[in-house]
Amino acid sequence: MRQGKRMTKMNTFSILTVDDDPIMTSTLQAYFQRSGFHVDTENEPEKAVERVRNGRYDILLLDFLMIPICGDQVVEQIRRFNKDIYIILLTGHKSMAPPIKTIRELDIQGYFEKSDRFDQLELLVESCVKSIGQMRTIREYQRGLSTILDVLPRIYHLQAAEKLAESIMEGVREITRSEEAFVGINSCNCVEFSADNGLGTDLPECIMKRSGSYFTDEVVDRYVHMFRDEGRKEPVAEDQLLILPIRSGQMECIGLIGTRCPGEIRFEQRQLLEIFARQSAQAVQNTTLHAMVNKQKEELVKAYDDLRDGYIEVVSTMRLMVDARDIYTRGHSDRVSYYAVRAAQQLGRSSEYCERLKVASLFHDIGKLGVPDSILLKESKLSEEEYEKVKKHAAKGAEILSAIRRFGGIAPIVRGHHERYDGGGYPDRLRQNEIPEEARIIAVADSFDAMTSDRQYRKSLGYEKAVKELIEGKNTQFDPDIVDAFLIILNDYEKIKEELAWTYEEAVL
Repeated sequence: MRQGKRMTKMNTFSILTVDDDPIMTSTLQAYFQRSGFHVDTENEPEKAVERVRNGRYDILLLDFLMIPICGDQVVEQIRRFNKDIYIILLTGHKSMAPPIKTIRELDIQGYFEKSDRFDQLELLVESCVKSIGQMRTIREYQRGLSTILDVLPRIYHLQAAEKLAESIMEGVREITRSEEAFVGINSCNCVEFSADNGLGTDLPECIMKRSGSYFTDEVVDRYVHMFRDEGRKEPVAEDQLLILPIRSGQMECIGLIGTRCPGEIRFEQRQLLEIFARQSAQAVQNTTLHAMVNKQKEELVKAYDDLRDGYIEVVSTMRLMVDARDIYTRGHSDRVSYYAVRAAQQLGRSSEYCERLKVASLFHDIGKLGVPDSILLKESKLSEEEYEKVKKHAAKGAEILSAIRRFGGIAPIVRGHHERYDGGGYPDRLRQNEIPEEARIIAVADSFDAMTSDRQYRKSLGYEKAVKELIEGKNTQFDPDIVDAFLIILNDYEKIKEELAWTYEEAVL
């Protein structure tokens, strides 16, 4: 910056010269303007304070001895609101230089003894320029890193690919402080999420977001071709333009980010954008990984649902087969289910409870599939050994139903529907409240239907006899409260028989 040199690249620095001598301020202005600085002048020290307050100056060249206030007083006022401006005091004589203590306390960067040569002053200004440039770089890094930290939660949030690209583009704009930006994400590496986080499959080849008017299709296609098809590895940095690849952990190009800044791209801007590009790559990969996991989860859920539905279909068919094996028991499970639900409703149980009881009632004899026909259809009295085999059907039914999670809650009900209130039942000899209430309800409904239906070994006992048996079984075989509720619903027995008439028709598998 010495005479004959021009610091054209430093024209972003501005100087305010303050001296009560207009000739001095004009001379300094002409000298430093030739070196590429923007230079303003002020001859009234009090006005100089306001110029600094309202302006954007990097360096203040300030005369020490002025009227009505001296330079150190001007500095004292300025330092109350501006700690960043670099200040050089100018003195007419060495003997009039400000004390070292004043220079330190007011954070003055130096002083210069006036003469007709400005070489030493030029050196001081050069030193200030270097320090200011370094501080600008530090602050740009601080601002950029702070912006990246603010943006990261937005891009790491799991969201639709379109929204992710939008968030990344906004981050590019904030980091570079430019309205001209674009982001492209390779859709092969990012699966779309719908608003409810479901999966979609119909995506364009490239998800593109852009702002401003510079990044037209033609401009973007040129750089997409450069990185994707030609395999370019390094960023593109051309004057105001910066294009960087978004690379996966395997260094595969999975997208591009670009910006066009108002001025020439600075080194720190490129570094900050490279940091953001790496974070963007992680965000894209996180979204992709989450999509893959969701897709596999969806496939597993579908497979489980298919397996469950198939198992339910098989169990339902098995249930019908149990009833159909014996003409006397056709429709038995449906009637038990009907009676049980009506009794539960009479007891004031919830709809969820009644639904669980309905399913358990339908499947309560599913374990009889393991009982041979020679025993199940026998018309004479069963032997003790045969009766023991029949008694196993409750536990066997629970075992069959436990194989599917959906039926896990009803398996204990099926297992306990032959337990007695006094503890004399099977298979676990439970008593009273040890027996699931639903099983106690089924026990009453099952016994009533069995007593009012013809069986191969006897005729129906009839309604009156069946009711008498229920009453006599209170506190021994049956829960008394459930029997009382059951008897109330039997007040509509004639209507109930009409509603259950279909269950006595020939079973169809």
